[in-house]
Amino acid sequence: MARASAPVAPPRTLVIACGALAREILAVIEANRLDHLSVTCLPASLHNRPERIPGAVRRKVRAGRKHFDAIVCLYGDCGTGGELDRMLAEEGVERIDGPHCYAFYAGLDTFEALAEEEIGTFYLTDYLVRHFDRLVWKGLGLDRHPDLRDAYFGHYVRVLYLAQTDDPALDQKASHAAERLGLAYARRSTGLLGLSDWARTIAPSSPGALHG
Repeated sequence: MARASAPVAPPRTLVIACGALAREILAVIEANRLDHLSVTCLPASLHNRPERIPGAVRRKVRAGRKHFDAIVCLYGDCGTGGELDRMLAEEGVERIDGPHCYAFYAGLDTFEALAEEEIGTFYLTDYLVRHFDRLVWKGLGLDRHPDLRDAYFGHYVRVLYLAQTDDPALDQKASHAAERLGLAYARRSTGLLGLSDWARTIAPSSPGALHG
């Protein structure tokens, strides 16, 4: 009788991601025992300086090649105007589809529908709600120059909180953030399904269903 061949181990894969996704990515990896995936994150504050994202990701890519079999980029375009994709093409690294990291949570099709429903939407996630003061209010200088609110948010109509958890305290903080920005407030529960769908695309051989 022929001896059964040993299962082929999946490639050791580095996931380069925005720090705003770190907690949720690690939760999906742990829940699904995707031990071949390792995560390295860039500061979420780079969303305020998107021109710096391509260079920062490139440095992570080149450092990661020394230790990993494969590298993927868990970023949206995030305001780089296509520069992130051009850099990743040069480096031979794939990234997710979609303009924003928020599409991970809602799913790309749902996110596009939400954007069509109201183009003037400012999105919040659990991470951004927790760190609203540091990343948005202070990060954009609104604590020092509140008159800049209209310059930054005058073309927005609503805040949409894409909630990964059911946490009344975060709901309240998100609603208060919308009030401070002078925008209407809406909430949509997403859980981690979008991230689980993404994990499935890079771990097709993982046993069992992926959990969100």
